[in-house]
Amino acid sequence: MNQKQQQTPMPEIPIPAGCRRIPVLGFGTAADPPVEPEIVKTAIVQAIEVGYRHFDTAALYNSEEPLGEAIIEAINGGLLESREQLFITSKLWCSDAHPQHVLPALNKTLRNLQMDYIDLYLIHWPVSSKPGIHEYPIKKEDFHPMDFKSVWAAMEECHKLGFTKSIGVSNFSCKKLADVLAIAKILPAVNQVEVSPCWQQQKLREFCKRNGVLVVGYSPLGSIGTFYGTNRVIESEVLKEIAKAKGKTVAQVALRWGYEQGIGVVVKSYNKERIKQNLQIFDWSLSDDECRKISEIPQCRACLGKDYTSPYGPYKTIEQLWDEELWLL
Repeated sequence: MNQKQQQTPMPEIPIPAGCRRIPVLGFGTAADPPVEPEIVKTAIVQAIEVGYRHFDTAALYNSEEPLGEAIIEAINGGLLESREQLFITSKLWCSDAHPQHVLPALNKTLRNLQMDYIDLYLIHWPVSSKPGIHEYPIKKEDFHPMDFKSVWAAMEECHKLGFTKSIGVSNFSCKKLADVLAIAKILPAVNQVEVSPCWQQQKLREFCKRNGVLVVGYSPLGSIGTFYGTNRVIESEVLKEIAKAKGKTVAQVALRWGYEQGIGVVVKSYNKERIKQNLQIFDWSLSDDECRKISEIPQCRACLGKDYTSPYGPYKTIEQLWDEELWLL
């Protein structure tokens, strides 16, 4: 199925800072545990074929190069007319979250992607680490407090130079986002954070809405992996009941819920059939009663971020990392 055969077009959401609209459903490229680049490339081409137009990558994921190669293949194969039909997000890794390293890091990302610009560049986590040491997990002694003011100024320079159409943050609490908003000349367009029916982030979403920041949710279906993950979404009895009544999958119900919250959603699969299924959420809706049932699901964060805490600081506990936003609705 190509884009022209798609019965329901992908909705888009306007975001600030003069950026083009963002396709509401993004295709994630993070793999835990890692997979071969060819697997990533194949999945991206399949995603383009069925209609995905927003692709999410990061320096950490080692998926920038296969994403760039997949896009070239899709253009050469007639699946796309040009790169301009796509919305590309990438992220600044902690070891490059120093003012003098931000622009070189973005330039490396652009080389990996074989592009002149990306649509959105995010600070991956609100913490810096030792420059030149690109690794995960980060050694506990290598963490540094982030100089939000100077790092954000460097992000703004990337925007002014045209290398990224918009800038934003990822994994920022209300308090940390407020710290950036207080010093920003160009406001963050996006805060990409974990959002799912089992971690709905009501407080953060309301804060972002008041301040003109779009929330884009990752791990909308949970994320079973080496370092963190949960099957609470897929095994939710509430979601199973709704899915059965509507003749949908649990994943489709969870993704539709995210869409109806007015946020962007990034979902990942390397299974061709599920790639298609995840896109089939735009020609039906949840009832008020179904939304009420989902709102009553017990809440718990899956990505605790323990790997970003250190006894040496700047965040010694996950409570400090998230500013106590751990168990709230």
